[in-house]
Amino acid sequence: MNKDYLTLANNAMSKAYAPYSNYPVGAVVVTPSGDTFAGCNVENASYPEGHCAETAAIAAMVVAGQQRIDHIYIMSQDLTGATPCGGCRQRIREFADAQTPVYLCSPTAVEKQVTLGELLPHAFGPEFLQTAGEE
Repeated sequence: MNKDYLTLANNAMSKAYAPYSNYPVGAVVVTPSGDTFAGCNVENASYPEGHCAETAAIAAMVVAGQQRIDHIYIMSQDLTGATPCGGCRQRIREFADAQTPVYLCSPTAVEKQVTLGELLPHAFGPEFLQTAGEE
């Protein structure tokens, strides 16, 4: 665990726009090359049509031309650590596998480390879909 990742997640969480849920979240995706991408949740008046922190971090990773998550930190103000919603578990799965470490963080510490497989057992991943041209 790198303390810098907690700082990045905390900074992202501090920028969250969560006027409806009052539940700010920050996420940091780390790629195999060590690049980091942060995101925060952004809500809107058509609640719950906002975007989760994990979604924002993954989108930043993809915009930068990367498509693999080595590990991810998710932070909320909960002292037990944040867990990603079901939709974000599936979004993480698109770019990770069952062994990918997921760090559930409070503002001051990693409270728990789990694997994506523990969060999303029997996941449906891209390998289950045929690619264009396959029969």
